[in-house]
Amino acid sequence: MNLFRSEEHISRWLEGRTPGATTSIGKLSELAHAWWGDRLAPDWRPRSRDESQAILDRLGLSGPFWQLPG
Repeated sequence: MNLFRSEEHISRWLEGRTPGATTSIGKLSELAHAWWGDRLAPDWRPRSRDESQAILDRLGLSGPFWQLPG
């Protein structure tokens, strides 16, 4: 994972290479809370692949990078 100041900063860093998936730090924070927020709950259980994919979908994280293996 790399953190950048702006889209322009990403473009400079890539130097013409094709970018991978990008997201804002705000969206990354939302993902962290949704993904890990319940891990200390006494009734915690691992999520299924579909439940995990639903988190990504709900947050608007779409495209090949965000598709969990079936």
